[in-house]
Amino acid sequence: MLEKASPVATTAVASKSASPSLKRAFVLLLAFLVFTVLLSLSSGYQRIDWMGLRTDEVASTILFQIRLPRVFLGVLVGASLAMVGAALQALFRNPLADPFTLGVSGGGALGASVAIALGAGASIAGVPLVFIAAFLGSGAAVFVVYRLASSGTIVLPGALLLAGVVLNLIAAAGVLVIQYLADYTRALQILRWMIGSLDVVGFGLVWRVALFVLPGVVMLLFAARDLHLLAVDEETAASLGVDVRRVERIVYAASSMIVGATVAVAGPIGFVGLIVPHAVRVLFGEDLRLVLPCSLLLGASFLVLADTVARTLLGGGELPVGAVTALAGGPTFLWLLRRRQRYSAI
Repeated sequence: MLEKASPVATTAVASKSASPSLKRAFVLLLAFLVFTVLLSLSSGYQRIDWMGLRTDEVASTILFQIRLPRVFLGVLVGASLAMVGAALQALFRNPLADPFTLGVSGGGALGASVAIALGAGASIAGVPLVFIAAFLGSGAAVFVVYRLASSGTIVLPGALLLAGVVLNLIAAAGVLVIQYLADYTRALQILRWMIGSLDVVGFGLVWRVALFVLPGVVMLLFAARDLHLLAVDEETAASLGVDVRRVERIVYAASSMIVGATVAVAGPIGFVGLIVPHAVRVLFGEDLRLVLPCSLLLGASFLVLADTVARTLLGGGELPVGAVTALAGGPTFLWLLRRRQRYSAI
């Protein structure tokens, strides 16, 4: 009679097979990222003559002061949002979880709007006030949604999504009130920022975002193994030595840090954290030790590609990148919701 393999043995076998798969996936996605970056740098209203960059000052300025910082910002924002989406889906064991659908982006948007209305140029100890406010708003949103959806040690998926949607509505109403009370210039700045954009000049803002985003990315990568076990079952993860509450705190802190920083600089760009992790799972499997790093690379490529479409689709005009990701992510979210309901019925 065959004995059932223990969770420890299964984990050990999966750990051995994950490494070569990760290498193959990493090489493939890295090549795709390089392609999207080169495509984005070459696309735009002004044609770039690569051979004449040294002599063409206009082309050099456009490339190094406008397009390159914008691409770097897209890489940072897309990679980090995709990782946060994968981590939240594993933590809550809900494939529809995402910084946008769970209200994290809404909380960050409300905090950043308050900061913009009070004075976006202000800073505390050298850190922009808008970053701090967005971080606090995102952290508060994560805490509130989790507490509302928790019943003892169980997180109710339906309550999770409902709490996230309601929190987003409350945050959106708060942003509208702030816009109404703020002066015309700052109200217009909030409106433009709320649509979502990667419009940036120079690398100064990109480096400040990186200071917040990169520590959060490292925290999530180090928690990949524990999240992989937690995604299966909380009791199984605890029996294998995972400190569940510690992992939850790490994910909360990293998600708040990342979403707060990205929302502060690029606005609430939605659905990146929803589309990308699911695409990674379709391509490379469910192992979260693969899903997290692969989401990082594919998320960067996705947002850079979406921004390229936003900049070039209208010819002389420019669409907000948040509109492009929403047009792609909205139908995907509805399809996933319908698919989940169908499986639940079975």
